[in-house]
Amino acid sequence: MARAGIGGGLLVAVLLLLAVESAAQDFRVTYTVDRSAPDRTRISGAVINMARADVLDVHVTAEAVDGGGKVVGRGITFVSPSIPQGGSAAFEAIIPVGRAAANFRVRVSNYRLGLGAQTE
Repeated sequence: MARAGIGGGLLVAVLLLLAVESAAQDFRVTYTVDRSAPDRTRISGAVINMARADVLDVHVTAEAVDGGGKVVGRGITFVSPSIPQGGSAAFEAIIPVGRAAANFRVRVSNYRLGLGAQTE
C-alpha cells in the first residue's frame, strides 16, 4: 500500500515538472527594469506566445532576488485575456522592493490553452 502512495506521488511530481517545462517552452518573455522609485521597481515587458494554440487568461510573476538568489519581492499581474498563436501582449508589474534586489526574473505563471481563434 505504501508503494502505491509513493509511486502515485512520484507520478504527480513528474507531471508537474513536465507542465512547468512545457509552459517555459510555450512563451518568450522580454522585459526592462525601472528602479527609479526608491520603494518599488517597475517591470515592463511583453509575453510572446510560442505555443501551437491561442492562450487565455495569461498572468506573469515578476520576482526580485538578492545576491544569494533569495526572493526579496514579488509582483503578479494579469497580462491579457487572450494572446493568439504567434502573438504578443504587453505587461507592467510593480514589485514593492527597495534596492536590496541584485537581479530580477519574470515568468508566465498562469494561463489556459485555447482551441484556436476565440470569439466573443
